[in-house]
Amino acid sequence: MGLFGGQFANVVEWQEFRDDMLFWKWSNKEIKKGSRLIIRPGQDAIFLYNGKVEGIFRDEGSYDIESDIIPFLSTLKGFKFGFNSGLRAEVLFINTKEVLVKWGTKSPVLIPAPGLPGGMPIRSFGTFTCKAADYDALIEKVAGIRQQFTVEEVKERITSMLDQLLMKWIVQEGKDMFNLQVNAREIGRGIQEDLDMEMQKIGIGITSFAVSSFNYPPEVQKMAEKAAAQSMIGDVGRFQQVAMGEAMANGQGGGTAADMAGLAMGMAMGQQMAAQMGQNQNVAGGLQAAPAAAGGTGSGTSGSAAPNFCPDCGTKTNGANFCPNCGRKLV
Repeated sequence: MGLFGGQFANVVEWQEFRDDMLFWKWSNKEIKKGSRLIIRPGQDAIFLYNGKVEGIFRDEGSYDIESDIIPFLSTLKGFKFGFNSGLRAEVLFINTKEVLVKWGTKSPVLIPAPGLPGGMPIRSFGTFTCKAADYDALIEKVAGIRQQFTVEEVKERITSMLDQLLMKWIVQEGKDMFNLQVNAREIGRGIQEDLDMEMQKIGIGITSFAVSSFNYPPEVQKMAEKAAAQSMIGDVGRFQQVAMGEAMANGQGGGTAADMAGLAMGMAMGQQMAAQMGQNQNVAGGLQAAPAAAGGTGSGTSGSAAPNFCPDCGTKTNGANFCPNCGRKLV
């Protein structure tokens, strides 16, 4: 039985590494003589002693703690493993990767709008990326009392601030409430700057923030779609042409397009009939005025030429003295 009989060396490592966890603490264990530190890709290892940072190790690999690590620690350079005990220290493993997180408003954000006392309810969703940035702040504010810190906890903090930030970058910055998607990039950039400033207080950096979509109430969305359709059509005439084109393309399958085409064709036929009736009335009126003008030159119809059309029924006379249809005397 040797000097360290019954005391087995440790392997200090973050064995169950998770992408959705920003840090994990190896603690409450005694580092024995002969122990090794393993740092995997995407990890940093921070040695803590009595709550203070002793050293930060960033290069991946396997290290002998006594010979490779302790000589580089701030206050433990001269530490010698005792006869019956080891080094009581904590090792904080940091996830150095940027993590992509999906976000969405929990409830509609009421954006102030003229004529709407309660505001316009708007939902939104998108993504953001975050990472551990300031190790000192992270240890002081979070890691000092926590065993681990997950991305979900970061998301909860972000979500709690989103309503006010969305309102700020839509209303205070004067964005068009009904055309938010055009300004989505600028709104996202402004929110990212505000969130990063706030989250840096606990050592977390928000490296990007994107707004994928703004969602309006169904009634407002339908009105927007209708307005867009009308602007594309331009006028009733083009609307009729599009509707009839859809009906011909669909054959006789029925449905909304066919019904619309039927309505459009009916409107067109009605307009043509009305125009034709107006033309007939104009012709008849002109013919009735012609004899009166002719009669104004004398006391009767003698000596005057026969009209081309009968003033009573409008039938063409072909130069006859009597109307071939109703028999009226024309001369």
